[in-house]
Amino acid sequence: MGIEVNFEGKIALVTGASSGLGARFAKVLAQAGAQVVLASRPTDRLKELRAEIEADGGAAHVVSLDVTDYASIKSAIAHAETEAGPIDILVNNSGVSTTQRLVDVTPEDYSYVMDTNLRGAFFVAQETAKRMIARAKGDPKKQHRIINIASVAGLQVLPQIGVYCISKAGVIHMTKAMAVEWGKYGINTNAICPGYIATEINEDYFATEQGKKLIEMLPHKRPGKPEDLDGLLLLLAGEDSHFINGAVISADGGMGGI
Repeated sequence: MGIEVNFEGKIALVTGASSGLGARFAKVLAQAGAQVVLASRPTDRLKELRAEIEADGGAAHVVSLDVTDYASIKSAIAHAETEAGPIDILVNNSGVSTTQRLVDVTPEDYSYVMDTNLRGAFFVAQETAKRMIARAKGDPKKQHRIINIASVAGLQVLPQIGVYCISKAGVIHMTKAMAVEWGKYGINTNAICPGYIATEINEDYFATEQGKKLIEMLPHKRPGKPEDLDGLLLLLAGEDSHFINGAVISADGGMGGI
């Protein structure tokens, strides 16, 4: 007996979809049959990604979303459901970071990270969940999935990115709180905690001497690749995860044990 991955008829909203993990998540869900709604502030890259997905036989829509703006969140989610239909799956992926010592963090730095990673993630999930809950009241058997993208940095403190670590620790507790409150409506809320994943954002760093030293410390002696998260994403987004709720799952190649 195997797990069947077929998201035909499902609508998935992916935030932070313009690059990196968000773009990969969107492609994977589209390949599995979901209609994906691509959301981020800049939309030029989203339009390119939509074209790539459609060229591969998938279906995608583009919405402009600034997760630091509450009005933008409400507008984008309403637009997403008007364009594609009721959202079944939310991949709450938008995130930013700064690299600095805690003593050097300014109020602006703090707000920059927290407003996107924690406040923004909360209100995107909240607005999506309000709609999911309303549908669940009409159809108690309806299943929905929220996947918050946290980080191994939310589980252990990493140097020079303290505020990012704090924000992702908040996402982890946020996930558990949502799981407790929304589980009765058929909404399963879980968190993925990636370790170091090589994307276009950090590939230059991994080529430096400091980056190479970091790689040598990792159990697999390499950073992860975006596709290393595919299986976990599909599991948590799919029907077979019906009893997985409030889980915080690391995909870090074992670095959590270092």
